[in-house]
Order: sequence, then structure tokens, then C-alpha cells
Amino acid sequence: MSIRVLVVDDQRIVRAGFRAMLNAHDGIEVVGEAADGRQAVDLCAQTGPDVVLMDIRMPVMDGIDATAHIVGAAADGDGARPRVLVLTTFDLDEYVYDALQAGASGFLLKDATEAELINAVQVIARGDALLAPSVTRRLIADYARRPRPRRMTASAVDRLTPREIEILTLVAQGMSNAEIAGYLVVTGQTVKTHVSSILTKLGLRDRVQIAVFAYESGMVSPQV
Repeated sequence: MSIRVLVVDDQRIVRAGFRAMLNAHDGIEVVGEAADGRQAVDLCAQTGPDVVLMDIRMPVMDGIDATAHIVGAAADGDGARPRVLVLTTFDLDEYVYDALQAGASGFLLKDATEAELINAVQVIARGDALLAPSVTRRLIADYARRPRPRRMTASAVDRLTPREIEILTLVAQGMSNAEIAGYLVVTGQTVKTHVSSILTKLGLRDRVQIAVFAYESGMVSPQV
């Protein structure tokens, strides 16, 4: 089954470029294009994409508000559960932090290569691995340094087993399931089961949120 992608950017030439690269790859299908956040929200409801490739700066509704609407609708059970992959021009774009808080599942620079684009879409679609380039690690680490109320109490951490806490910290360090499995000498399926349990117990939706939680709760110290 193909990964269904919605491309959102206010520049038509940018949308055309991403569409061409994505449609050229077997297993990925662009199901629509939107020129602003409002169109993106409406098209998500109509097309049910797996991944939304979301620009941040757009007219009518920006990518941050659109991400919050799309993720919120999914959480409320009002449609499909697309994951949002944010497009950014600069690797430390201040608006990216707000997109992360709004529920984005990953980040991609607009000058990414075709291979990086395809890989990012596949990673986000399966929700199986945190994007681990240095840009994403720096974004999460810097985001975590910013003062903000912690969303979780100590009681939330108390729900986790020692093994789950160990895996949570490794996820926060940017390790994939395969890397964690090798490090702990367990199967990939075992790691996947633990990650799913962590998400359920903490009420989180993906590995990006696991990483942010680990930094915000002080379980992992930012290292850049």
C-alpha cells in the first residue's frame, strides 16, 4: 500500500518539485497540494493522507496552526491520523519549536536531497524511528532548554518499568529500534513493544514526543 502524502507550501514551484520527487518513487503517492494552512486542514479531511509535508510560513493560516488543527482532529477521532513532517529553510528556525509543540512528528530542510526526502516520509509514515540527523537532535535539545511548564508529573514516570525508562532515554538520544536492540541485545520486536507501551502509559503520540518528554522531565540532559 502506498504512503499517501499531502504537500503544503505557498510556492507553487516548491510544491511541484516535491510532488515530482515523491511520485517518482514506488510506494509513495501525492494525494493533494495546498497553498496555505486552511487548505491543508480541509484537504486532510477530504483525502486522509498518511503524511503531511508542511511549510511553516504561509498566508491565511500558517503551518503551526494547521499542524495543531490536523493533529488535534486526529486525536479527537475526527478522521485519519496523518503525521506532520515540517519543512523549514533554516535548521534552527525559531518557528520549528512551535511546530513541535503543535504536534509535528519530524523536520526536513527544504534543500534536502531526494533520498533524504523519501527517507523522511517513510520514517514519519511508519512512526518507527525518530529522525536522527544532527539538525533534529539540536532542535530537540535546544527546545528542551527553553523554560516551560512540564506536562508530565513524576507519577507519569512511575508508571514505567526500569526497562522502559532505559529504552525511553535511548530513544531520546536519537537511536532507532534496530540500534536500541543491538545495544541492549534484544529483538527489534521487543523494543517496538516497549516503545508502544511507553507511548500508551505517557499519553504520547510518537517518538519525537518521547524525546521531548525525556528532556523536559530531566531524564536526559541536552548534549549538542
